[in-house]
Amino acid sequence: MSRIYWDTMLFVYLIEGHPVHAARVKQILAAMGTRRDKLLTSVFTIGEILTGPYKTGALELAAQIRQRLRAPHVELLPFSVETAERYARIRAGNRVSPADAIHLASAAEVGADLFLTNDHRLAGLTIQGIDFIAGMDVTLF
Repeated sequence: MSRIYWDTMLFVYLIEGHPVHAARVKQILAAMGTRRDKLLTSVFTIGEILTGPYKTGALELAAQIRQRLRAPHVELLPFSVETAERYARIRAGNRVSPADAIHLASAAEVGADLFLTNDHRLAGLTIQGIDFIAGMDVTLF
């Protein structure tokens, strides 16, 4: 069993049924279920994902998203003072956006085994506290 952190876009691909990426995300999720991996993400992910539905007034979709992004489906990680410290170190030492640094800091704070993203600028970074950062094309699944 591994602790696998998903970047926001993986959830977006799944929820929106992205024509290119949704099938891969479903495959990853199924493999994680078979392996009994734990799916992690930050509470920040909820804010990022809900922006679109709130902008368009899709309140039913927002409610469905909130339902899917909670236990037992997903372990939501808080943004604590300790996470903020990691965030600052990540931002100081890497060329990443504030949003990406929040995600990386959240994953690092809990010692994620894998940080999964579709952002090729993040894949391959070395962040203390995260064993591996990889793209969706990783052959683990």
